[in-house]
Amino acid sequence: MEIVNDKGSLAKNQEYLNGSNGKKTSPFLKKILGKKNLGDVIFERLTLLFAVLVFLLVLFMGWEMYSNSLLSINKFGWKFLITTTWDPYSETFGALPMIFGTIVSSLLALIIAVPLGLSVAVFLSELAPAWLEKPFSFLTELLAAIPSVIYGLWGIFVLVPWLRNVVEPFLQKEFPNSPLFQGAPYGYDMLAAGVILSIMVLPIISSISRDVIKSVPDTLREAAYALGATKWEVTKIVFSNARSGILGAIILGFGRALGETMAVVMVIGNRPQITASILNPATTIAGTLANEFSEATSDLYLSAIIELGLILFVITIIINIFARLLVWGTERKWK
Repeated sequence: MEIVNDKGSLAKNQEYLNGSNGKKTSPFLKKILGKKNLGDVIFERLTLLFAVLVFLLVLFMGWEMYSNSLLSINKFGWKFLITTTWDPYSETFGALPMIFGTIVSSLLALIIAVPLGLSVAVFLSELAPAWLEKPFSFLTELLAAIPSVIYGLWGIFVLVPWLRNVVEPFLQKEFPNSPLFQGAPYGYDMLAAGVILSIMVLPIISSISRDVIKSVPDTLREAAYALGATKWEVTKIVFSNARSGILGAIILGFGRALGETMAVVMVIGNRPQITASILNPATTIAGTLANEFSEATSDLYLSAIIELGLILFVITIIINIFARLLVWGTERKWK
């Protein structure tokens, strides 16, 4: 085969790749593009535009909620955050019972989910054989794909009767003087919300923790084994080097629990009150938004509900940023 080396054709092709398509580029375009191709510059600017639009969308959402809650902000001020009364009839609104229910139910979910999630992460990353790791990881992450309303229905028909007839009477019998287990065991309470939230945040904690643990280099494990460390000791060493990322995974799970709505609404009892017992009904910010937004009959009532949404928005944004920074710092450390 004869190979023809046509220098003129090569030059034309090079000009085409440089964006000129055989034509001379104007000095103005040369100044803007520099050594970059016109198509590359357009693609870069277009993707930058989309990224900026996402950021602007978040700012726009925050501004809309702030502007629509000004009536409530001007009337109640900072007292809105510490007032315990939520009375639409007298138009007296306080967010403290909702904030309390949101935080307590989410913390209760973490107390249940963190040991389970970290155990799953350690098994999948350190102990499970390769043929078992992938299907188990898939089944764990599949929990995140189940709609929250399905969790709520499961909570109504399975979890609540089990808590009401078995768990809560047992807790009251074993801890009769504990303020955490006082009240009638209805089943629709803070405990039910915490249990169902723990199942929903389990995939987030286990999946991200597994990825963070696997990002720790194998040379660290091999060095520990070479010094005679046991499997448990190696796991502790890996944990100590991945602790910030694992903490980030836990905080991400916490942020997920804070914003959950449908499943919690269906099992928590939806009563705006603050009590020490986790066997009493309560409510959350997201639950109040779902239950009362369509029932707001006055401008002040609607403004107070939107201010609740603004509070939840700010809390979740801060928590997620903090968690992402922790996870990113751990992954970057070992790259």
